[in-house]
Amino acid sequence: MPPRDNPTARQVRLGSELRKLRERAGRTAREAAGRISTDQARISHIEAGRSGIGEERIRRLASFYTCDDEALIEALCAISREHRGQFWWDEYRGTLAPGFLNIAELEHHASHMRCLQSMTLPGLLQTPAYSRALFDEVLPKLPEDEVAARVEHRMRRKSVLDRDEPPEFEAIMHEASLRMRVGGRKVAREQLEHLLEATDRPAVTVRVIPFASEQFVEVTQTVLYAGGVVPQLDTVHIDAPFGGVQLDAAADLHRYGMQLDFAQRACLSPEESRSFIHHITRDL
Repeated sequence: MPPRDNPTARQVRLGSELRKLRERAGRTAREAAGRISTDQARISHIEAGRSGIGEERIRRLASFYTCDDEALIEALCAISREHRGQFWWDEYRGTLAPGFLNIAELEHHASHMRCLQSMTLPGLLQTPAYSRALFDEVLPKLPEDEVAARVEHRMRRKSVLDRDEPPEFEAIMHEASLRMRVGGRKVAREQLEHLLEATDRPAVTVRVIPFASEQFVEVTQTVLYAGGVVPQLDTVHIDAPFGGVQLDAAADLHRYGMQLDFAQRACLSPEESRSFIHHITRDL
């Protein structure tokens, strides 16, 4: 089977975790290839996510790398069993840019999530009208069919919160994001009312950093910290103008985890945040 041209973020992550295990064990790609009866080029493709690898070979490599973390090994095997066309976001492949699929994939597999928003509200808590207003303002202007696809995709992402056991989702928002009248007064008001309704969900926690806070919090980037089924699969997603970036280096996870912890300390409590949002909504 030829190497994949466009591996998914999860396929890339599987490969990178196998590479980390190999390097930590002090093994070369040539040695790893010999252990599973393949060649060095195939190992390179596997570690880049461009070639798949079966569960049995993952376990053989884990043993060769002296990895006895069964939870991690099982998590990697679970990724290896996934395939294109298995999930709802695959329907948008070729219609939307890969970044849209990657964020849906990340949210779907997350055990818990924390986000930090500065100017807009989290995608998982947006209304269709609010989302459409955001995509309508993209420059250069998007074709109508792509706007519709982006809005539909964003609304379908919200299904992760409708599960019987949804992941815990903590949304930290700056007051600026609440006061932006995206789409006009009516759309903005409906969006804030929807946000208040979301706070009734047991798995959703909303916290607000008010303008009056005397602690400066770096909120120029939209940050999503998605916890994996094991800590080694934690991922940080950073929004960027031309697509999101996913980070998994230990230093990046630590840095953004600290940023979110610091931001939380600058927030109002969930109860105070709800009252604060209600006050802004009433004034619209």
